[in-house]
Amino acid sequence: MKFNGKGWKPILIVLGFAVLVFLVMDFNSRMAELRRLTAEKEDVSARVTSLVATQISLETQVAYATSDAAVYYWAYNFQHMGKEGDVLVVPIQPEGNQPQPTPTPAVTPEVIQNWQVWLSLFIDQPPSAP
Repeated sequence: MKFNGKGWKPILIVLGFAVLVFLVMDFNSRMAELRRLTAEKEDVSARVTSLVATQISLETQVAYATSDAAVYYWAYNFQHMGKEGDVLVVPIQPEGNQPQPTPTPAVTPEVIQNWQVWLSLFIDQPPSAP
């Protein structure tokens, strides 16, 4: 019996296709993993950027809170204190000068007839008093 090489070729081609299919499936799974990791990296990068901005803001607030300017602001505005050499001025109203209240005008309601209300429902026009 003579063995010819034609029986090996189709087997090798089928094996080659099978290996190629497995390689494509592995490549596809690796690409999906790459996309997932890239999205996670962008999310972590955004959180780190936010946290760094928060840290810088807090460091700025701490630096201001420990400065002399913050102490002066607190003393002047909340404790009504002054530095040496400051001249405190308290405004006093002159005698006999009473402030006049501003009169508020009375609002008179507009009288709208029933037929004007119904007409405004049909023609999309706000009702107006005559």
